[in-house]
Amino acid sequence: MARGPIFDKKNVVVTGGAGFIGSHLSEALLKDSHVICIDNFTASSERNIDLLLRNPDFEFIKHDIVEPFNLEAYKELERFKIKFQGIQEIYHLACPTSAKNFVQYKIPTVQTVSVGTRNVLEIAARYNAKVVHASTSVVYGPRTPERSIFKETDLGLLDHLSPRGCYDEGKRFAETLVETYRDAKGVDAKIARIFRTYGPRQRLFDGEMVPDFIVDALDGRDLVVYGDETFSTSLTFVSDTVGGLTKLMASPAATGVVNLGADYEVKIVDVARAIIQMTGSTSQIRFEPPLLFMTPLGMPDLTKAKERLGWIPLIRLEDGLMRTVEYTRANKALIDTMRNSA
Repeated sequence: MARGPIFDKKNVVVTGGAGFIGSHLSEALLKDSHVICIDNFTASSERNIDLLLRNPDFEFIKHDIVEPFNLEAYKELERFKIKFQGIQEIYHLACPTSAKNFVQYKIPTVQTVSVGTRNVLEIAARYNAKVVHASTSVVYGPRTPERSIFKETDLGLLDHLSPRGCYDEGKRFAETLVETYRDAKGVDAKIARIFRTYGPRQRLFDGEMVPDFIVDALDGRDLVVYGDETFSTSLTFVSDTVGGLTKLMASPAATGVVNLGADYEVKIVDVARAIIQMTGSTSQIRFEPPLLFMTPLGMPDLTKAKERLGWIPLIRLEDGLMRTVEYTRANKALIDTMRNSA
């Protein structure tokens, strides 16, 4: 089946499309595509796609990709004429994770990154669709005094039997699946190693510090840093990450693996202080032991992203934080309801 659309718009699948990054990606893709969002809400929310559901070029399918699926069997997708046009692109973002409830999602995580990724790649092979697989910087292993900046050719150092193995080693195995389907079945597949991303719609009350900082600052509660004053990371605004994913999709098949992230680090405590100042809050900062899911990650070497994609993150941290503060303020009533029901 040809990769190009035979009708007015291409058909694009986004697994995990109701998640944080996935919903922003789906919204961006609607400018020139039919978007099929597949999600089961394990670690995402229907609220993220409420506005998108009103768009006739968007369709949501509630499905766990661990189970095989046939897109031509869904009556709600008939208007996209998949039987004749097929699927042109697949963004594979599905992976249930939770910083605070990591153990709860261990089995769904390892199933999604293995069986789920295989099912997605089978769809890609069937329709000769291009694939961008959303991987993660954790495949490099934790940062050390000797290794703090990672390029795509660096080998990861992981303990595959650690309590985090289902995610860390699982994500690495998913990359192996993608590369295997590229080599054995000719799937045009690229891999994005995404570093920490923040912005509107990020999951709340789950240990993701930036969104919780903002909510707590607006409420005058303590801002909880899971770590000490030295905990630093890179932070990329979600629109930059989305831009990197779409540029990667448009790149040649041989592009392979590309880092997407900010190549400078910030201390989390400084982010908390900036949010307190932006919100005019009287909140204090409190330190607690790190969560299992939070490891000290390194910085990305962006040479390949710059040279092959023409991509660099454009949104300054201050601007991105302010946008997220404004979004949170505008949705405060809903957020308060979520906190009370959590």
